[in-house]
Amino acid sequence: MILVDTSVWIDHLHDHDAQLASLLEKDQIGCHPLVIEELALGSIKQRNQLLESLSNLRQFPVVSHPELLALVESRRLWGRGLSAVDAALLGAVLITDGAKLWTRDNRLGIAAAEIGVELVHQP
Repeated sequence: MILVDTSVWIDHLHDHDAQLASLLEKDQIGCHPLVIEELALGSIKQRNQLLESLSNLRQFPVVSHPELLALVESRRLWGRGLSAVDAALLGAVLITDGAKLWTRDNRLGIAAAEIGVELVHQP
């Protein structure tokens, strides 16, 4: 399952991403509540329909506050310009067997690669 970061969803909403559409059709995409929350705060067309569709995808687990702090410490994620949401997404992918992360955020992508999170590479 692939966790699609908010950055990829935003790009897809502005300009259709064929790779994302194909992976959605193949049921290979999952979502995370924090990604849905970030998108809910934006100004997007067909907002309610999109949020409902994302909520209907398989959901990645939410790491607890203590788990998130332990991840930040053990993987030395501080001082990298990551947000709490970024760290939570990394944690969710790490605890989900076979999961990958798809992001267009450079800092998140670099941190993910450094801690062993598999990334989806775009053509």
